[in-house]
Amino acid sequence: MTEQLELSLELSIDTCSDMASIALSREGVLQVELTWNIDRDHSRQLLPAIDGLLGRLSASQTDLTALFVAKGPGSYAGVRAGVSTAKGLAFALEQPLVGVGRLEIEAYGWRAAGGPIVAVHRAGRNEAAWAAYEAKPTWRETSAPRLTPWDELAGELPDKALVTGELEEDIAAAISERGHRIVMGAATLRRAALLAELGWQRLSSGETDDPKSLVPLYLREPAIGPQKPQQERRPKK
Repeated sequence: MTEQLELSLELSIDTCSDMASIALSREGVLQVELTWNIDRDHSRQLLPAIDGLLGRLSASQTDLTALFVAKGPGSYAGVRAGVSTAKGLAFALEQPLVGVGRLEIEAYGWRAAGGPIVAVHRAGRNEAAWAAYEAKPTWRETSAPRLTPWDELAGELPDKALVTGELEEDIAAAISERGHRIVMGAATLRRAALLAELGWQRLSSGETDDPKSLVPLYLREPAIGPQKPQQERRPKK
C-alpha cells in the first residue's frame, strides 16, 4: 500500500504554444518537469516526452491519478494535441481530468505581486488575447479571456496592473506609459508546475471536467470547423 501511494502522480500537460511544458506532481507539489521548444511538432513529441518523464520517477501511465491540461487559448494544433492526449489518458485510466486556461496559468505565477495581474499573448490578425486576475482575497478571474486589437489594449487594462506574457517592445512601452508594470523575457515562461498547483486546487475542491465534453478554449473559431459548446464543470462525485 505504501508503494502505491508513493507512485500516485498527477500529470500536467501544456502545449498551447511552441514552448511545451509537462510535469508530474503529488498533491500539486512538483516532482519533475520538462519545458522545451516543441516547434509545432506536438503530436509526435508529446507522448514520448510523457513516457520519458514518467521513467525518471520509475513510474508508468498506470501510476497517474489525475490529468491536468492547459485548454487554451493558443495554437490550434498545439492546444488540440494537449487536450486530446489528456482526455485520452483520462478515459483509458479512468482518472479525473481538470482543464485550466492558458492565460490563468501565466498570470498565476505572479499572484504575489499584488493588484490586478494581466496575461497577454499574440493571437494573430493584429490582436492580443488577454485576461485579468486578482489574488486577494482569493485567486479569481476578473476579466474573462478576450481578443483586443493591440493598439487598443493599453486602454482596456485594469488600473495599475502587472502585465505579463508576449509583448512587443513598443506595445510594452505604451502599456507602461499608462502606469502598468511590465514583465517580459524569460520570466514569462509558462511552466506546467503552475498548472499542477491550479489543477490540484480544483481537484481538491471537487471541480473536474467531463472528458466527453471538455473542448479547447479558442477565442475565434478554428478554420477546421465549428467548435462545440463547452459544458459546465461538473462536481466531483
